[in-house]
Amino acid sequence: MRKVIYFFLLISGFVQAQELNCTVQINTQTLTNSNQPIFKTLERSLNEFVNNTKWTNKPYKQNEKIDCAMVINVTTYGSDQFVATIQVSSSRPIYNSTYSSPVFNFNDKDFSFRYIEYENLIFNPNSFDSNLVSVLAFYCNVIIGIDADTFSPLGGSDYFRTAQEIGSLAQSGNYKGWSQADGNQTRFMLTNELMSGTFEAIRLAMYNYHSKGLDKMSEDLKGGKEKVKEAIISLNKVYSSRPNAFLTRVFFDAKSDEIQSVFSGGPQIAIADLVDSLNKFSPINSSKWSTIKF
Repeated sequence: MRKVIYFFLLISGFVQAQELNCTVQINTQTLTNSNQPIFKTLERSLNEFVNNTKWTNKPYKQNEKIDCAMVINVTTYGSDQFVATIQVSSSRPIYNSTYSSPVFNFNDKDFSFRYIEYENLIFNPNSFDSNLVSVLAFYCNVIIGIDADTFSPLGGSDYFRTAQEIGSLAQSGNYKGWSQADGNQTRFMLTNELMSGTFEAIRLAMYNYHSKGLDKMSEDLKGGKEKVKEAIISLNKVYSSRPNAFLTRVFFDAKSDEIQSVFSGGPQIAIADLVDSLNKFSPINSSKWSTIKF
């Protein structure tokens, strides 16, 4: 759908709009000094930065912006130093419906940064200047990339590559989350797996799940469910070689509730093999899979 819109806007000469419709929230509930005005200033500045920066060279209409959210939970603050976590989520509309499907939901626990009230937040793709700016720019590109993957096979590669380049530059700042040595559920691992051929089946499943599955349900509900099922079972290609893949977990963190809902109602299709696969791929969600009816 967005490809058609891109082409139409290009030939029409419409003014380009930014890509994201993002809500950035600063949560300071655990702090004793949470009433300081710097938190409101920071929240306002981050909303302006994320939503007013042009992240791609593609045109977007206002109603084509990607809905997303970033919740920054500040756990420690002193002087100009912040220690936090950041929860990033995004969704995309389903064709010919009012439903918005969650496509990304990730909790980054390694987020510390320096910020002085009223400082300008400017993203320079060729240098590392601020961990605050780099982390948000990283996730903006990941959000756009994942969204693009749902509309065309491997459509998000350019944006994942940009996110990976942001990460490479950020390693010079010695902040956690950018290095392979920082663990197996980090920003580094996220883009490393998104750009790896080993995990390509997960990205292709995102396209088939949404464009061939959910988007077709308004025309053929049963056929669309079959395609969603096929997309999920195709994750066997990754499971057979990487049974505990980080990217598989990221997939189900976003999709588990939706999968439970899709396959808990009519029309009926054969799902015994689907439930077996779900319990294998994501045993942590076994309580949800147990509610899916055969």
